[in-house]
Amino acid sequence: MAEASAPTHARKVVALLTLALVAVAYLDRVCISTAAPAIRKELGLDQAEMGIVFSAFNLAYALFEMPSGWLADKFGARKALMRIVLFWSAMTAATGLAAGFASLVALRLLFGVGEAGAFPSTARAYARWLPPIERGRAFGLAIATGAVAGAATQPLVVYLLPLVGWRASFAIFACVGVAWSVVWWSYFRDDPRAHRGVGPAELEIIGAGSDAPVHGAVPFRALARNRTLIALCVMYAGTIYGWYFYLTWLPTYLLEARGFDMKGTGWYSAAPLVGIALGVLSGGLLSDFLPARLGKRNGRRVQGLAGLPLAALMVTIAVATSNPRLSALLLAAAALLAALGVAPAWTLCVDIGGPHAGVVTGAMNMFGNLAGAAVALVVGFCVKYLHSYDAAMYSIAGMYVVAASCWLFVDPSEAVAPSIEKPVVA
Repeated sequence: MAEASAPTHARKVVALLTLALVAVAYLDRVCISTAAPAIRKELGLDQAEMGIVFSAFNLAYALFEMPSGWLADKFGARKALMRIVLFWSAMTAATGLAAGFASLVALRLLFGVGEAGAFPSTARAYARWLPPIERGRAFGLAIATGAVAGAATQPLVVYLLPLVGWRASFAIFACVGVAWSVVWWSYFRDDPRAHRGVGPAELEIIGAGSDAPVHGAVPFRALARNRTLIALCVMYAGTIYGWYFYLTWLPTYLLEARGFDMKGTGWYSAAPLVGIALGVLSGGLLSDFLPARLGKRNGRRVQGLAGLPLAALMVTIAVATSNPRLSALLLAAAALLAALGVAPAWTLCVDIGGPHAGVVTGAMNMFGNLAGAAVALVVGFCVKYLHSYDAAMYSIAGMYVVAASCWLFVDPSEAVAPSIEKPVVA
């Protein structure tokens, strides 16, 4: 234990490690979207088949979110994230070995299974290591870091493709995850009081976040009846529906529907991800700042209530305009506005989840990724059978409106289960 007089900042190092985790996750996720035209050409895939490839990851990721969140609640974030990152890194490298449509879908399914639980496990770490006043900005920073990493990945992959090809690019990115796993296992401890770098002053700041929760049976009936959780799940589905268009189909949309060259596609497809980063960061900061002024309920939900309808408007105008650059910039603005409510949603899951924060965040993220799987299919089939992106784009605007309405039903006081703490024996 550090000396009492020495100020310690171990929780900030933990937060930085989670930022690196999310950056690696988005690096590996976004690589395939930028490489999609090259992959389609080499493997002979049409738009509908590529849509299935994109959705395979999201489907598996969604279905395994709650089980992985439960594992994080039960066994701790240290073991959970070590397992998750090593497995997904292996699947990232293996993606470069795909020989055709079937093997690529199988690998993306396994990738989704492996990465599932990364964010719920991060939420579990935050619940133990961060005081409530710091969680909103931490979630905002984490998701913003992922978006920035995704944005940086777009031009990076464009640069790597002619040098090493898409197959070797996946192997290169996989090595980053392995390196992160070694650092995480060496530094992180599930209980802050078991960490030699945490002093008494920092433990006092962490407060209840350092208490060891009793993880009893998951109250599935209470989960299914909790109005706030249901609203958060549907809201997140509507928000992430658009998010995953930017992560998967946007480079192809700009290339095929808007006439950008490969270099322009790389930069303009990064713009919405930068918008997402700014949106989630701003939303997280407001989530920590506004509750003291507007009350906890309004302070957590005003970002989504305001941002999502405006995002729907931006998408609608982006589809209608004939100016390619204006369309790309409007989509970036829509991504920013829609992302304002993302960090507050994760904070709310910790608020209402208590000792089941991993399961609750896993439930919300499951719905989001099911919507991500849906949009990948919707775009692919619209392009193949309707020969247009417009219908799929308008569906994004519609989902944003649905998501906005869900914020009206959110109440952070509706806890899923009471938090029961157990004393830690010295």
